[in-house]
Amino acid sequence: MQLPGRAMTFSRVLKICVTLTALTALAACGGRSRGANDPLIPGDAKAYIERAEVGNPLEKSDQNNTIWDVFKKKSSDTEVAVNKYLWNASLEVLNFLPIQSVDPFSGVIVTGYGTPPGGGRAYRATIYVKDPALEARSLVVAMQTRGGGPVAAGTQRAVEDAILGRARQLRIADKKL
Repeated sequence: MQLPGRAMTFSRVLKICVTLTALTALAACGGRSRGANDPLIPGDAKAYIERAEVGNPLEKSDQNNTIWDVFKKKSSDTEVAVNKYLWNASLEVLNFLPIQSVDPFSGVIVTGYGTPPGGGRAYRATIYVKDPALEARSLVVAMQTRGGGPVAAGTQRAVEDAILGRARQLRIADKKL
């Protein structure tokens, strides 16, 4: 037979332990950014200087954020940091390849294997539009054959040139409207 006093004590201790664990977990969620007067970690001066120049994105938060911001209506004006002409030209030039995934926010298009019209070899491509500028440096194309190897440099350059040429045509046509 169990004594009622002991059961109550165990129950009370369990509740206290659960409460303390929850409070500790909640306290661990808070962070502290490095202040201007904080000492440097020995041997970490170079990393600290680099972080100061570039900035730490985790420390750049809006100090006016509260828990109630979760319930506020979010803005639907989302900016996409890719060039729309390069994006559309990539989809048009490589329209013979089946699309596997598209992410306009990061600028990545991944295709499956497909055979170009009049060709006998299957290719797949990954296109990365990394900048909003209409320049060659904004476009990265990686192509692969079904055999598993990368394509010849001339083939890849021809595809990049075709995408860049089509993007210029789209921009010129857009300016005429």
